[in-house]
Amino acid sequence: MARFRDILRERNFSLLWSGQIISQFGDRLNQMALIGMVYEQVGYSTLGLAKVMLLMVIPVLIIGPVAGVYVDRWDRKWTMIISDIARGLFVLLIPLSLVYVKTMAPVYVIIFIVFSITRFFLTAKMAILPDIVSTDKLLIANSLSSTTRMIAAILSLPLAGFIVRWVGAKGGFYIDALTFFLSAFMTWMIRLEKNSTHKYKDDLIITKEALGQSIRRSVFKEVVEGLRYLISSREVMLVTAMSFLLMSGVGAVSVVVVVFIQESLKSVTMDLGLLGMSLGAGLFLGSVIYGRFGEMLPKFKVIFFGFTMGGILVVLFSLIIKTSGSLALALVLAAVLGLVSSPIVVSSNTMLHEIMPNKIRGRIFSSLEVIIHIAFLVFMLLTSFLAEFISKASILVFSGIFFAVCGAGGMVITKKMLTKP
Repeated sequence: MARFRDILRERNFSLLWSGQIISQFGDRLNQMALIGMVYEQVGYSTLGLAKVMLLMVIPVLIIGPVAGVYVDRWDRKWTMIISDIARGLFVLLIPLSLVYVKTMAPVYVIIFIVFSITRFFLTAKMAILPDIVSTDKLLIANSLSSTTRMIAAILSLPLAGFIVRWVGAKGGFYIDALTFFLSAFMTWMIRLEKNSTHKYKDDLIITKEALGQSIRRSVFKEVVEGLRYLISSREVMLVTAMSFLLMSGVGAVSVVVVVFIQESLKSVTMDLGLLGMSLGAGLFLGSVIYGRFGEMLPKFKVIFFGFTMGGILVVLFSLIIKTSGSLALALVLAAVLGLVSSPIVVSSNTMLHEIMPNKIRGRIFSSLEVIIHIAFLVFMLLTSFLAEFISKASILVFSGIFFAVCGAGGMVITKKMLTKP
């Protein structure tokens, strides 16, 4: 059985992993800076945050499917490098826009562009992992890839809250841009075998052809191929359905919980940072434990157990914050929530890596991104709108109950589906 130290000894994976720690650190600063920016403009507002989140999600639906097709044609490593550099440059424009332009319109455009470029980066990152590590190390590699996000959350979220309070939203954007450039350098240091990626000359030829007839016919055909693969077997359908359910729950609570915490604890970013750190610590610990012992557990059962326990913990978290205002108890519950939730993503990604063919890997992940972000977008907008009329605590409690029921029901349904001939 592969161990963490074994996979970290592999130079290419260590570079990819380290680069993403740097990038994710900046993303947390970006996240807090955006929250601070919204507060500076409109105060405590679920709809204000929803506008920013909308611009972050729409590129998944518009750019995502096409990004997957081109990632399968382009050099994945250079796609990541160029994406990071471009994102860093555009992020630098956000504080400049806030200084020289009186309206938020240019900032909204920049946010849309940055997250459009992110579609290419994330798809390439997911697709390149099996080119870097062997099949028997995919589970441990996915665990460490998830750990990248957790380490960033643990180390950077509290610091990000203080930074935004100290230097303002603009300072967070400057630091975020720098992390993109550092991430690009780390990716550039990766050395792949020649047969694991396309040659640059071939990429230019393919890209030229793609800008012609393939934009109208071939690209659309390959997007459909990726979507079709997601319903090609029971296992793939179940992973897709579970991912849809997960992102529905995340979307339902993502904006509401931010404003709920701000109003309940009377803090814009500092307490959010502490709670994010606690959640990140739980996610990190869960990834470590599951990465070490996960091969002995049925992945579907692990996923739905995480759904059920996650829903229960969201209910408890909401009630405790609402009734007692105890930050200490909320921190404990956030950590436990992270602990039980982290195996969901690790298991889902590992299952897809194990069964999908290499030649359409990029478009499969991008098609899945479209499906799950539709779920995220719909439920985020729905709960953000409802929060203007009913209490945010009620929305969170109902969302938690629904999530727990779906998890418990999923255990039963999955067992029946997988036992049918």
